[in-house]
Amino acid sequence: MISTNYTMNIKDNNLPKPFLKWAGGKRQILNELRNYYPKDFNRYFEPFLGGGAVFFDLIPKSAVLSDLNKELINCYIKVRDEVDELINKLKKHIYDKEYYYNIRSLDGVDSIERASRTIFLNRTGYNGLYRVNKKGQFNVPFGRHINPQICDEDNLQACSGALKRVDIESVSFEVAIEKVLKNDFVYFDPPYIPISSTANFTAYDKIGFGMNSQEKLAKVFEDLDRRKAKIMLSNSNVSWVVHRYKNFNQKIIKAKRSISCNGQKRDDVFELIITNY
Repeated sequence: MISTNYTMNIKDNNLPKPFLKWAGGKRQILNELRNYYPKDFNRYFEPFLGGGAVFFDLIPKSAVLSDLNKELINCYIKVRDEVDELINKLKKHIYDKEYYYNIRSLDGVDSIERASRTIFLNRTGYNGLYRVNKKGQFNVPFGRHINPQICDEDNLQACSGALKRVDIESVSFEVAIEKVLKNDFVYFDPPYIPISSTANFTAYDKIGFGMNSQEKLAKVFEDLDRRKAKIMLSNSNVSWVVHRYKNFNQKIIKAKRSISCNGQKRDDVFELIITNY
C-alpha cells in the first residue's frame, strides 16, 4: 500500500526527474531502492542531496533537503523560487568550448546567474561531473557531448512544483538531522568509501569526506535510530561498512560504475543498502 505521506510513481511523462547529473546519483537504481522505502513516514530528510533522485521519486508532502555544497543548494532554491527567470537564463547558453571556459571562470555573479551556470556546466562539462579544487573552484573540463540538453524546460517546471513546500538549506549532515523526530524518514547518500585506490572521489566540495566523516555519520545513524526515526543509507559494500553497521539490516544491490573516463569500464558494482526497519 502506498503511504498517504508521499506520492510514488504518480507522474505525467515521468516528470519530475533530477535536473542535474550527479556522480553516484540513484536514478538508475530507483526500481531497486523502492523495495527499501518505509511504508509510511512523516517528514523526509535528505542531507546529501546531490541529484535528488530519491526525493523526486517519492515527492513527499513535507521534506528538508540539504547539502554542504552551496552552489548546489543555491541551484535548488532558484529552481523552486525563480524557475521562469532561470529558464530564460539557461536558454541563452550555447554549447561551445571557449564559451564553456568563459562561463566556468566567472566569479561574483548573482544567485540566479550562479544557478544558471551550475546547470550549464553540469550539462556540458566532462561526464556530467561536479568537482572542485581545494579553493572551492569548479575545475571540470569541457565535455564531448552530442547536442546536450542545456535547458529541459518541462522538467524544470515539474521540479519547481515538487520543491514548492520543501525546506532547502546548506548545512552539514550533523546539523541537518537536528530537526528529525520519531517516524521521520532520513535517507543518507554520502560520498562512498572507495572500493579501490583509484576510485576515491569525494571532491563535491573543498572539504572532502574522509573516514573521520564516515565515522561521524555512523554515530549519527545510531543516534537517529535511538530517536526512532526511519533511516536508509547507501554506501560501498566494503568490510568497514559491513562491520560498522552490523547491528542494522543490510542488503546488497547491483549498480553501475559512473565516474570512469572509459565508458567500456563502467562495470557492475555492488552497493549496500542499510536500514533500521
